Amino acid sequence: MSSKENRTMGNALSAPGIFIKPEPEELHTVPSSESTRYNVKNITPTPTIKAELSDSKPILSDRGTTAPGNVALNSQPSLSPAPDVKNFKPEPEPPHRQMVHEPMLYQLYESADNIPYTPEAALQAGLGMVKTLKAGIDKLELGSKLRKDVWLREIENLLSQGVPTTMIAVCGATGAGKSSILNAVLDDNIVPTSGMRACTAVVTEIAYHAAPTINADVSFLSEAEWRAELAVLLDDLVDEGGNLKRTTDLRSDSGVAWHKVHAVYPSIAQEQLIHLTVDQILARDKNIANVLGTTKKISAKNSSTFAQEIAKYIDSKDQKRGSKKDKTKVSDKSPMSLLTKDKNKETKKKDHGPALWPLIRQVNVRCNAQALSTGAILVDLPGVADANAARNSIAKDYMKKCNCIWILAPITRAVDDKTARDLLGEAFKLQLMMGKSFPSNGNYDAHTITFIASKCDDISCSEVIPALGVEDDPELEAIEGRIEQYKEETIVLKKKKTDAESSMKAIDKQLKDVRAFLAEYEQHKTALEIGETFVPQLTTTAHKVQTPQELRGRRRRRRRFEIDDIDDDLNDDIQVDDEDEGSEEEEEDDSDGEEDAQDEPEEEVTIEVLQEKIGDAEEAIKDGREQLNNARKTRKDAIDALSNLKKKGMKAQRDKNAFCSLKRSEFSRDVLKEDFRVGLKDLDDTAAEERNPNSFDPTQNLRNYDEIDLPVFTCSSRDYVRITGQVRGDGDPSCFSNVEDTGIPSLRQWCHQLTISSRSRASKQFHTHLKTFANSVRVYVDGIGDVTIADRESLREKWESTPQGGEGMYDSDDEGMPYWRSSPDPMSAHPFRAFRGMMSRELMDARLFSMNNQSSLKVDARGEPIGVTPRLVKEFCAHVEKCVLDLQDLFRDGLEEKCQVGAANAAEGAVQHVDEFAGSMHWATYRATLRRHGTWRRDLNVELVTPFTRNIASSWSTLFESDLFASLSDAITTSINKLITDVEASAAAGLKDHVHAQSSVSQEEARHALGQTMEVVKEALGKEQKEISRCLAPHVQNELTDGYNLALEERGQGSVARQKVCHTHHLKASSDRIQAVFHNYIHGRKHDVFNGGAEVLMGRLSTAAETIGKALNESLRELAEKIEVSLAVLWEDTRDVPDQVRARLQIIQSVSKLLDQLDMWSKAAEKASAAS
Repeated sequence: MSSKENRTMGNALSAPGIFIKPEPEELHTVPSSESTRYNVKNITPTPTIKAELSDSKPILSDRGTTAPGNVALNSQPSLSPAPDVKNFKPEPEPPHRQMVHEPMLYQLYESADNIPYTPEAALQAGLGMVKTLKAGIDKLELGSKLRKDVWLREIENLLSQGVPTTMIAVCGATGAGKSSILNAVLDDNIVPTSGMRACTAVVTEIAYHAAPTINADVSFLSEAEWRAELAVLLDDLVDEGGNLKRTTDLRSDSGVAWHKVHAVYPSIAQEQLIHLTVDQILARDKNIANVLGTTKKISAKNSSTFAQEIAKYIDSKDQKRGSKKDKTKVSDKSPMSLLTKDKNKETKKKDHGPALWPLIRQVNVRCNAQALSTGAILVDLPGVADANAARNSIAKDYMKKCNCIWILAPITRAVDDKTARDLLGEAFKLQLMMGKSFPSNGNYDAHTITFIASKCDDISCSEVIPALGVEDDPELEAIEGRIEQYKEETIVLKKKKTDAESSMKAIDKQLKDVRAFLAEYEQHKTALEIGETFVPQLTTTAHKVQTPQELRGRRRRRRRFEIDDIDDDLNDDIQVDDEDEGSEEEEEDDSDGEEDAQDEPEEEVTIEVLQEKIGDAEEAIKDGREQLNNARKTRKDAIDALSNLKKKGMKAQRDKNAFCSLKRSEFSRDVLKEDFRVGLKDLDDTAAEERNPNSFDPTQNLRNYDEIDLPVFTCSSRDYVRITGQVRGDGDPSCFSNVEDTGIPSLRQWCHQLTISSRSRASKQFHTHLKTFANSVRVYVDGIGDVTIADRESLREKWESTPQGGEGMYDSDDEGMPYWRSSPDPMSAHPFRAFRGMMSRELMDARLFSMNNQSSLKVDARGEPIGVTPRLVKEFCAHVEKCVLDLQDLFRDGLEEKCQVGAANAAEGAVQHVDEFAGSMHWATYRATLRRHGTWRRDLNVELVTPFTRNIASSWSTLFESDLFASLSDAITTSINKLITDVEASAAAGLKDHVHAQSSVSQEEARHALGQTMEVVKEALGKEQKEISRCLAPHVQNELTDGYNLALEERGQGSVARQKVCHTHHLKASSDRIQAVFHNYIHGRKHDVFNGGAEVLMGRLSTAAETIGKALNESLRELAEKIEVSLAVLWEDTRDVPDQVRARLQIIQSVSKLLDQLDMWSKAAEKASAAS
């Protein structure tokens, strides 16, 4: 940093209201320009501090928390060094020895009312507090290496905290509109919707990141996974006789198979596939082989660019069949035409290159979507069964670890098809029950399942209104009244427009006639002027056409060309009917002619007469033009009014559609909620009857079902994107005019709501942890007062576990805090490594206390380790061992008998079920299911284990809802209290009061740390039991693999009958008939399969208990060390050198402010909770 930057930084720190913006790196001690240089080994290089305008809002943490404008940064008062902390008296020192002010990396508030509380803001403020505290601790010289290590571990644990995530699995059939709903929720076109089947067959995970770009990781199948899928696809393409099946129907298995194979290998013809093996196909294109097992990273600035980039991987080339054909003429032999022809060939060849969408394994998208900013992760699961086992496995894994489930179905089917009840079928509900989504204690978690009815803009008012009986609804009547009014006004305006057009037509004809008369008059006049003979043509036609004089006279008498009322005058004076126009004019001319003949003598034609007639004609033309303009204006006004009226009519119709849609949504929500309650009651009744058939009473409700409120959202993504302009060229909304009525904003808010509990809990635990640690630091820095060295050494001798200066337990460098000697990642091979994202570092990244290195420990005369940590570790291990045995006993007592009965039930119904399964589908679908080992459009393996899971579901739920670690927690607490009591008893008289006071602090620290450990272990066991509860179907599939393969080997005439029809209880007597392969396999193996499943289930539970024990031992060792560090204040002494005195004073001041702020944040959290 330059001297100028130093001066700028110093002024910025001292000047009130100046904006201090740290660089994006971890901030440590920031000395002022006048401060003393400290040991470079203990000071982190100072980052650049930029001063900005005073009216800017300061960012006070590296996470970008913006401080309110009314809160100022208060610098800490300068303190000078002194020899004693308790009786310190400041003395002036030279400027170069002044104390360094710690930078405030979090916002200071004057009261809880000023805090804009959110869980994220609480976490960010807490992280700033931790960094501030760490900057002060880095200056302390901690004599105990154990303390250094424990404190470093605590700081790392706190700094590693982040916003917890909530994983939401989005399920629904193909065509349910999942991608459209997700894009609307994200407020951008992020989820791919093109690429035909690729987008519905691949798991797509969408998470949040703060960067403005949209990033994606597209992972491809491994070679083994693609090899296995190719084998299945080739079987789908070949029939029983070894011939190629019809592939034109993309809904058929063979059509899907050809579509995928041809997309990846476009150069292979259908006929060739019959004769090629999987290895030969893989060898055809080395580029495809190189793609397998890789991950492609995409980064785009916006969604349109992202769509272009990801389309390279997900788009199906077959969709380009509608492209324009090459129109280059063959006869054109010019060089330019040949060049263009070659270029077109190259483009055509490029367009028909291999596609990659069938090879995609998973897509992970990260975007800056506001809906995901609070930790929600949306997972778009495949809408249909996929031929690839890897993708199916990924989807099932997400279902296991997801926190919430969104089920989508079009609203037109949601009620009529009993979708809520169907989607929560028995197997699905049993798995949810065993996953503790439906606790038997009645505390249903309303956040677990959400139902979304999509396509609400698809509405038929003529069907909905009578179906819902809303004909007399005042709101609907008002809307329909508007529609009728607009229809009547439209009729009037259309007539007005038609009349104006007729008037214009008549006036045009008359003007044409007058212009003809005018031309003849002018010619006649010219002939008279030059003395030539002129024979008039129009003026001697017996007045069949009105002369200008007649037209003028009639206009004068009847004001013919003045239109005061277009509906009256034009109809009366201008003939509109084309058919009668000629006859009417003829009659009028005849009558006028007769009158003229009787009343007036024939007028002599002179130049003056002609000149007068010319003037009359010109005046008539002028009046006609004026009349024509008026008619045109009337027509335009009518057209404009009709256009406005059409918009009003469309708006009224949209209002009617919206009214009907909202009424249908209201009705649908009630029906779906009630269907869900009924389905849940059926599940409860079935479980209760199986538990105790004799006392079961179906009239008694096992829980208050009225309180169970299934969240149901009715949404229209299409109208939402039209209203908000998210897409262009899609027209106007068809149903809704108000964006709130589309349901998307409510669903987006629900996305935030689902994360509130985890976010609030995480922020509360973080602040509690920080408060406990800060108190521990303050107690150590504050010291215990005047205590004799002999008293300290007496306690040290009895309770310190490591000799002073012992180096055996630790590895350390000379410039920083020590670290444990351990493997880089102790959890890399841990059975619970799947829970790394959930576990704290205390449990998943344990630096183990080495009990084997005896040289690093103090021992008694018998060679046994002595001190706080060895004693507690020994007792904790005994408690954990007992806990593991108790867990295994509980599993056996609660589930073993149920598993045996469930296995018997499953075996008893297996043969009948496979018979019904085979008879319920087309033979081709049945063979496709066998090729996929029972998992295709239905999952035979899951259906076979349903009797098993049904029998254990209730007991399973009851067992894992109980507090399985209560006795362990009590035993550990007892051991801690006993040790602290012994420490008090062993203290000298002068230390009694200090020991008693410190004991309370140590017990509070232990209580918090133990509670945190128990929560982590409970959550780990909960995830593990959910995984175990779903192990039965994979076990059955694995056991039946040989049976599936044997059945597929049957070929030729009658093979389907041998595969299907032979699923009967009595085999046919004929010895020469081919036996029913799969039936026989099931019949012979059913008991082994399901009894083996019971053993696997119990074995995995036992293993889980042992693994939990190991994890507990690791975590409780750290707890023992933490307790020793807390008690070590009683025998550790602090150095009274000036620098250390100043550092301790600064820590005390910093911790005091920190604790005050934590109290304010706690009060703000309580107010926010009460308000919500």
